[in-house]
Amino acid sequence: MAQTIWEKDDEFWMREALIEAEKAGEKKEVPIGAIVVQNGTIIGRGHNERETLQQGVNHAEITAITSACRNEKSWRLPEATLYVTLEPCPMCAGAIVQTRIPRVVYGAPDPKAGCCGTLMNLLDEPRFNHQASVTSGILQEECANLLKNFFRNLRERKKQFKNQSTERTGNK
Repeated sequence: MAQTIWEKDDEFWMREALIEAEKAGEKKEVPIGAIVVQNGTIIGRGHNERETLQQGVNHAEITAITSACRNEKSWRLPEATLYVTLEPCPMCAGAIVQTRIPRVVYGAPDPKAGCCGTLMNLLDEPRFNHQASVTSGILQEECANLLKNFFRNLRERKKQFKNQSTERTGNK
């Protein structure tokens, strides 16, 4: 099946979000990245910084949306698209609704916190004053692999640390 121009554009922009995710990974953060695009231009970028800033709200989406609002000098982003490597959580879905973003594109689903279709879809809730369309699965394998590799490496580091601690103390 041939790709539409829209899908090719989505892949192009998702690659930019993956760049942000890689920045998070370099900081030992969970590698999630996001960008906000409007009229063919990136107006906001962000990646996870919860550990770096010790702030639970510093998700990639929040950082990218905050950057976009600052750049647009408006809290409303009614002509923007948010690209994010992992499905937004309830907090980020709320920020999307509040800033009136009309379209969200994500890579990998989040079975533990995804609120754009996996656990529920807060972006399609008719009782809210705004809804957003959702496109999922763009570069899903690349987005998911970045996360899988990060957590595999984290488990390995913890295992090595535990083994080194056991060797030093002689306890098993």
